[in-house]
Amino acid sequence: EEELVQSGGGSVQAGGSLRLSCQASGYIGGAYSMAWFRQAPEKTREAVARIASTGTTIYADAVKGRFTISKDNAENTLYLEMDKLKPEDTAMYYCAANCLRGVWSDCLQYIYWGQGTQVTVSS
Repeated sequence: EEELVQSGGGSVQAGGSLRLSCQASGYIGGAYSMAWFRQAPEKTREAVARIASTGTTIYADAVKGRFTISKDNAENTLYLEMDKLKPEDTAMYYCAANCLRGVWSDCLQYIYWGQGTQVTVSS
C-alpha cells in the first residue's frame, strides 16, 4: 500500500528548531516530486517547500533561509529542517508526493498526503 507516514514536530520556543520526517512506502519516493505544506487555524493550506525528483528546491518567502527541505532517496524519506522558528510558523504540517497536475514547482494537485503533524511555537 502506498502511503506517507509523518513523524517529528511538537512544541518549541521561538528561535528553536524542529525536524519533520515523512516516510514513503509502497513506491519509489525518489522518482517523484515532494513537498511540505502547512495549515494554521482558520487559514488556507500553503506550500512551505518543494523538492523536485532532481533535488532542486524552492521555498515560500516566509520560510526562506530558515527551513531546509531534503530527501533521502535510499530511505524514501523526506525531511523538513526548521530553524529560527517563529510563533507564526505554528500550524499543522503535511507532506505530499507525486504531482498529478502542474509542474513540480507549482503543483496543483498531489496524489499522496501524510497524516499531518502539529508544530507549535511559543513566544
